[in-house]
Amino acid sequence: MKEPHGFQRQIGLMPLALIAIGACIGSGIFLTPSDIAAKVPHADGILIAWMIGGVVALTGSLTFAELGSRYPGIGGVYAYLREAYGDLVAFLYGWVSLTVITSGAIAALVLACVRYLDYFLPIGPEGVPIVGTVLLILLTLINIRGVRSGAGVASALTLMKILGIGMIVAVSAWYLFSTGNTRPPGNGTWGVSGLGLALVGVFWSYGGWHHASYLAGETIQPAKTVPRAMIIGALVVTTVYVTANWAYLQLLSPAEIAQSSAVAADAIGQVFHQGGVFIALLIILSTLGTASIYTLSAPRLYYSMGHDGSFLPQLARIHPRFQTPYLAILLQSTWSIVLLWFWSTFENLITYVVFMDVVFMVMAAVGIFIFRRRPEQEMPAFRVPFFPFIPLIYICLCLWFLGTVLWSQPVQAWAGLLVCSAGIPVFWWFRRDRKQQRS
Repeated sequence: MKEPHGFQRQIGLMPLALIAIGACIGSGIFLTPSDIAAKVPHADGILIAWMIGGVVALTGSLTFAELGSRYPGIGGVYAYLREAYGDLVAFLYGWVSLTVITSGAIAALVLACVRYLDYFLPIGPEGVPIVGTVLLILLTLINIRGVRSGAGVASALTLMKILGIGMIVAVSAWYLFSTGNTRPPGNGTWGVSGLGLALVGVFWSYGGWHHASYLAGETIQPAKTVPRAMIIGALVVTTVYVTANWAYLQLLSPAEIAQSSAVAADAIGQVFHQGGVFIALLIILSTLGTASIYTLSAPRLYYSMGHDGSFLPQLARIHPRFQTPYLAILLQSTWSIVLLWFWSTFENLITYVVFMDVVFMVMAAVGIFIFRRRPEQEMPAFRVPFFPFIPLIYICLCLWFLGTVLWSQPVQAWAGLLVCSAGIPVFWWFRRDRKQQRS
């Protein structure tokens, strides 16, 4: 079925759910546990931090499921913000996503993939950006050739990394029940403030399930499929993350996790001496899969910006053969390659702008209260249960995170606000140009 906007509805429930899962499970589960253990040096605190992340993901996915059911078109969060607050707020979200959040995440994921690929092939420091560029071009071509091919690659890689993490859990369970050895839970003190700081890594790891909403315009029965995919994604990711960290804690103490730069490899290394090879391969698949999903999903947001006339109108062009927003994909990939080559001066900016990503997610969640007060709104196919408590839990936990960042890392928070505000004159320039063309 071909839609009026030029896209074809080809994505079913399970491929979209795997996209939601794969967009979350990238490098975070392998890199952030050490930082979280340093903030809460006790097994109970570590698992509580990851469970809180699961609550955020589940309440967020339930909230955004209703938003996706109300506005099942292209653009996802961009569309929700536009309907709730107008063009400027929606544009700023797209601006930050393009300039830093998504493009920067793609560059970071590809770099992590290449650095672990060096485990098998002698790439060397000089070859890292070259190989990374080749991988990005390959992902770009796959996702330009069609949403079905892009979703197929993403689904396959997601299934492989879920299987890989499942093997880590199985090895830990086997070790525990065969030897009876348990690691000490830790004797460090922790409290609400430490838990709040640990949420920085948790939020980074759980972020991404909403990428399923960007593909609503190419999803079969999006009003039903998109909400279900996001909820399934949140449930699966929560299960994977909590069980993976339980597995780490069976093989390493919280102090050992906090001091580890490669938690998964060190954990498996307690059982198999060659476990590092398996973990390196798992991280390659994981990072490459998430980078592929971001290359597939986020350009639909930029397509919406071009279609609305708030950004480059060329981004709304659809490939005549493949029915994909090929210019939007090319723009994002080109900028990601630029960031990849200049990553030494850009790396910390991702941490800064995660703050802004959560700000916009909170604003979108608040939008559900705005929409429910509008009398002209039709009854959506999905309504969040236990309203207003589910959205309020999500909003309050996000505000706790934002307050912690403002208090503990004000420079990063203000840097995110600065990047966001730089988009305001860009918006008004395109708005003026569009008015002049109409006149």
